[in-house]
Amino acid sequence: MSKQIAIVTGGGAGLGLAITEKFVEEGVQVIMIGRNEVKLKAAADRLGQLCSYRVFDLQNLSGINALIEEIHTEFGKIDILVNNAGINMKKPFIEVTDEDFAAVVQVNLGAVFSISREVVKKMINAKSGSIINISSMAAQYGIPKVIAYSAAKTGIEGMTRAMATELSPLGIRINCVAPGFIKTDMSAKALDADPERKHKVLSRTPMTVMGEPDDVAEAVFFLSSAAAKYITGIVMPVDGGNSIGF
Repeated sequence: MSKQIAIVTGGGAGLGLAITEKFVEEGVQVIMIGRNEVKLKAAADRLGQLCSYRVFDLQNLSGINALIEEIHTEFGKIDILVNNAGINMKKPFIEVTDEDFAAVVQVNLGAVFSISREVVKKMINAKSGSIINISSMAAQYGIPKVIAYSAAKTGIEGMTRAMATELSPLGIRINCVAPGFIKTDMSAKALDADPERKHKVLSRTPMTVMGEPDDVAEAVFFLSSAAAKYITGIVMPVDGGNSIGF
């Protein structure tokens, strides 16, 4: 995969950064897309010549076409797209406004559709490509106070299957990874302040521990690689059994 070109949205922090690091480690040229230039630049400086970035807010759907055109012109092709970027909002159901709901769905679902469409236009010409979407346990079972996020991530899984059936005959594989509870700054902030919720998370996880960002990165890399050349349209939980635990 030394000559492959990958785009990772939200690639400068958390799971996205772990995915970026894995690709670079394997010799893949990565273009990170994100909003925080400080984090993106720090990651790119540390990871070297195989890593660059574009500062872009994926809520700007109308600008995605030009963004992908620019990347494709510079690098000549796009082999892999990882749709990792997302936002969440924790609110009781009746307090979520229409604007709240629309904003979360636009970034987590609408932007994934838009950027995938523009990248697929380039992949079709090459008759090859791999897209990996990132879902969540919120699409595997009900989690309270995250209605918009749950709706968007459930949509991601349905979209993965629909894309796979339409695009796989054209040489483009579409898969999805559904992370469980992974050790990140975001999860630490949420769970360390809520011991009862943390206990609930671990008690229904058969492996009894939270995952590492590397666990997700390894799964994403596998699905993007030639080792998964006959795999398309799947949702792979990387969750220590959380989605089947009780």
